[in-house]
Amino acid sequence: MGSTTKDTLLKKIHSREARIGIIGLGYVGLPLVLRFGDEGFRVLGFDVDPGKVTKLNKGESYIRHIAADRIDHHVKGKRFEATTDFARLTEADCIIICVPTPLTAKKDPDMQYIESTAESIVKTLRVGQLVSLESTTYPGTTDEVLLEKFRSRGLEVGRNYFLVFSPEREDPGNPKFSTRTIPKVVGGTTPACLEVGEALYGQVIDKIVTVSSTRAAELVKLLENIYRSVNIALVNELKLLAHRMDIDIWEVIQAASTKPFGFTAFQPGPGLGGHCIPIDPFYLSWKAKEYDFSTRFIHLAGEINSAMPHYIVERVGAALNDQSKSIRGSKILILGVAYKKDVDDVRESPALEIMELLQERGASLCYSDPFIPRLHRMRAHDFSHMTSMPLNAETLRGQDLVLIATDHTNVDYSWLIENSSLVVDTRNATKGLQKNSKKVVRA
Repeated sequence: MGSTTKDTLLKKIHSREARIGIIGLGYVGLPLVLRFGDEGFRVLGFDVDPGKVTKLNKGESYIRHIAADRIDHHVKGKRFEATTDFARLTEADCIIICVPTPLTAKKDPDMQYIESTAESIVKTLRVGQLVSLESTTYPGTTDEVLLEKFRSRGLEVGRNYFLVFSPEREDPGNPKFSTRTIPKVVGGTTPACLEVGEALYGQVIDKIVTVSSTRAAELVKLLENIYRSVNIALVNELKLLAHRMDIDIWEVIQAASTKPFGFTAFQPGPGLGGHCIPIDPFYLSWKAKEYDFSTRFIHLAGEINSAMPHYIVERVGAALNDQSKSIRGSKILILGVAYKKDVDDVRESPALEIMELLQERGASLCYSDPFIPRLHRMRAHDFSHMTSMPLNAETLRGQDLVLIATDHTNVDYSWLIENSSLVVDTRNATKGLQKNSKKVVRA
């Protein structure tokens, strides 16, 4: 039966007859929907947010870098439908899980979304289905959470159904890479699982990289983001030292980047943001405790990066002090609240932490970000009363200080400096601008 089940599913995948179910229609899930749709697969998307589902079924987009016409094309072509009805998971031949994996207040893994999704799948899991977990998590999650829950169905993994882990590698707003061109890592619970998982992703991704197990695939994603976290922490710490030594750290990094081997440039900033780098390393450090192992690099990097918003606020205070002003009572415009330039994503944005610290010190705050017209309540911050200010001369002249927290490319920074009384630049956005440079403080 096992061979027949596998062969039947492989035939469905290769003929594009397999129906794809994608759970979580956000920054990871929605690009996958479109990629499978582009290759002629029928996709059923699942999400707990009825507002999101309604928009998608109308062919509308809620993510800036994903064009509505692409969604509308697949909706009208009957290749994509979104639903909140998880009982329909039985209709999918291949189920891909793209749900969030945040941290608790104590920086432990918050597994509620993966666990609730697994509970939904176990109610409908049937012979001949493939389940792929893409959510970033600690090594062992696929086996210890999904596989354990699925055992209750009485199905044998690798014979009756198939289970893989394939870490997401989305980089929103990156013009150089797309879902199709970013190599896909896949690890299977059994060799048969890996064969089916490789076949599925091979239909829509240019290059598939297989590894020996789901645990290895889970660690691949964590290594990628820990590597970035540690190196960003290194340049952030060097930025603090360079400031005391009156050396321009960005000049140093640019010069070091001319070495054609052995060096990769990482840029300092106001802190870490996004759904990966500030969160993922702690999944591994949490799991390492089970093996009586302390991940010292991860902890140190986390401490340094988490302290950067406090350093920025100190620099703001010093800059205002030089103007015989204090933070309390000063009008401060935060320029850019997205976690990185040219995206409409504020998840874990260091700008929000900086805003909270400035607000605690009595500053009068506003923000301007063309990609974030309104802020919403989030787990750690609530600026839902704030909307983006227009970035014009009148707005700038009304501020005591402008803090560049995100370096969007559609801003004329020369004009910004000219119309501002004081600018604190955390992103080196004003690099090379000599005119009015005395108004600019690097931080």
